[in-house]
Amino acid sequence: MTSTRRWLLKTGTAAIVVIAAGGAGWALTRTAAAAREPWRAASRGFGDPRLDALAYAILAPNPHNLQPWQVRLESELQISVFCDPNRRLPATDPYDRQVVIGFGCFLEILQQAAAANGFRAHIDPFPHGEPQPRLDERPIATVTFSADPDVDVDPLFATVLTRRTCRLPFDTSRAVNAEDLAGVIGATIASVPAFGTVDDDRLARLRKLAVDAWKVEWANPATRRESIDVTRIGKAEINENPDGIYLEGALMEGLNTLGMLTREQMADTESRAFADSELFYADACRTAMAFAWTVTESNSRVDQLNAGHAWVRMQLAANASGLAFHPLSQALQEFPEMAEHYRQIHTDLGATDGQTVQMFARLGYAADVPAAPRWPLEARLLSI
Repeated sequence: MTSTRRWLLKTGTAAIVVIAAGGAGWALTRTAAAAREPWRAASRGFGDPRLDALAYAILAPNPHNLQPWQVRLESELQISVFCDPNRRLPATDPYDRQVVIGFGCFLEILQQAAAANGFRAHIDPFPHGEPQPRLDERPIATVTFSADPDVDVDPLFATVLTRRTCRLPFDTSRAVNAEDLAGVIGATIASVPAFGTVDDDRLARLRKLAVDAWKVEWANPATRRESIDVTRIGKAEINENPDGIYLEGALMEGLNTLGMLTREQMADTESRAFADSELFYADACRTAMAFAWTVTESNSRVDQLNAGHAWVRMQLAANASGLAFHPLSQALQEFPEMAEHYRQIHTDLGATDGQTVQMFARLGYAADVPAAPRWPLEARLLSI
């Protein structure tokens, strides 16, 4: 039974009355359109090759959708990319590994967008050294643009504006065939080996591991609080803060109005909102019809950036083939309570000593989902 169905059974007609109070027109206007304007603005361009590429780069996937990038425009054809220290996840991602992977996604899309506009984007990663054990004020990368009408345009770029992360349950009646999975894996880059499985026995083991790891993250007060603090409920909140984890639509707003779906309720381990939040994500993990993952030989900051380049390429390839794609980062998180699951996933996925599983995702088929909210480009610039 889906989470939505359980909510409706519990609230009965009261929720339906609240949701429908403004009529069908009200329900149809509960989408936060303003928060998705950057997806429409990207293709319009700004007349500056740096801004034109950045307009696409800000659409990259990133942990908790916090969009931690800050960009300083340097010389006419150069930028520096920094991490906003207030947009990290110290409890969930204590060493900023996942944040750096998000920057790799950002830089990959930036390169693709630059090429589509006739420019090469040369990336110099961590030009002032790799910050450890956390990121600091040093740049993640400097990027220099140079005009080149002969630069190759990556075919994956055609799917950037339709890239989606799908957290819904997948259709368990539709298998993912090995050829489609191979196409996703093949989109990685040379320095980041990628793997996958559609084997039934292995799927069952990995589904259980994903569910168990998620329950650890949700049960842990510090990591749960990080998620709840950046949860936006309803159109007004999403438009005001177009980042974080968003709960959108007439049903979500109706439940919020009834006081049944609030941040306070989600934090209360005795509440229905807490239990249903846990169960909804666990049910989604159980519907994985394939898994894909990447491994690097070490865990340097450059390895993490490269993992991001590989990851978004794999997601673009998945979406292009009609596959839904959902990163499951929980078992790879490095906070103490996750240690056993971290060890287990590295063992189960065949990572040897010194190797790091950087990303892990479920794939399958699902209904279309909207683009994630985004801050406009100007909100992420340190100077213009």
